[in-house]
Amino acid sequence: MKKESTGKIHPISDTIRQISQIFIDLDFSIADGPYVEDSFHNFDALNVPPDHPSRDMQDTFYLPVVDDAGKNKVLRTHTSNVQIRFMEELLARGGRPPFKLIAPGKVFRNEATDATHEAQFYQVEGLVVGRGVSLANLKWTLEHFIKKILGEDVEIRLRPGFFPFVEPGVEVDLKFCGKWMEVLGAGMVHPNVFRSVGIDPAEYSGFAFGVGVDRIMMMKYGITDARYSYTGDLRLHYGIK
Repeated sequence: MKKESTGKIHPISDTIRQISQIFIDLDFSIADGPYVEDSFHNFDALNVPPDHPSRDMQDTFYLPVVDDAGKNKVLRTHTSNVQIRFMEELLARGGRPPFKLIAPGKVFRNEATDATHEAQFYQVEGLVVGRGVSLANLKWTLEHFIKKILGEDVEIRLRPGFFPFVEPGVEVDLKFCGKWMEVLGAGMVHPNVFRSVGIDPAEYSGFAFGVGVDRIMMMKYGITDARYSYTGDLRLHYGIK
C-alpha cells in the first residue's frame, strides 16, 4: 500500500506564527495594512526625505497608478506603513496611547537577490508607544524576543544605525555560520513621525523595530539561502519538523 505523504507548514509561515506568539504573550496586538501604498504612508509620514535613496527606482517598485497627491503608488517597502495607518485610525476613533502592536507581512524591494536578499520577503514591524518608553525598554524587548525564538545561547550585537523614522537608531546582528548577519533595525520613534499622525512627542515616546523574518527562519532551521523559500521545492517543506 502506497504511503500517503502529509503536508507541513511552510517554514516562513511557521516562523511568522512563532514570532507573533512571542509578542502576543507580551500583550502586543496584531495589525495589517495594504501591499499597494501611497507615498505618504510609505515615505512621507515616516520622515523619509524626498531625496532619500530608498525612494529611487533601484529600491522601490513604482506602479502606474497615482495617489491623491498625484504621486505614483508603490509596493510597500516595509510594514512600517501599518504603524502609520494604525495610529491614524486610533486617533480618528478618539483613542490615545499607550499601545503595542506588531505588523507581519510581505514587503518588496527592487534590488539584486543573493543568499540573504530577495525582491520579496517578509517583515514583522513592531511599535510601542506610551509615556516614558525608553531605549532600555527596546533593548529588553529585542533581546527577549531573539532568545525566545532562537534560544538563550544566540550571540547578539547591537550597534548604532540610521533610519529616517527613528532617532537614535540601532541595528541588531546575530552570529550565523560564524559570521554576523543583520536581522533587524530599530530605534526610538522620531518626533516627526508622531507629528505626522497628530500625537504630541512631548507627551509620548515610543520605539519601533523591523524584523527580517527570512533571516530569522534561516537561523532557526539552518537554511543557507533565503531564495530557497520561494522556489516551490517541496523538500524545503518536508525537511521542517
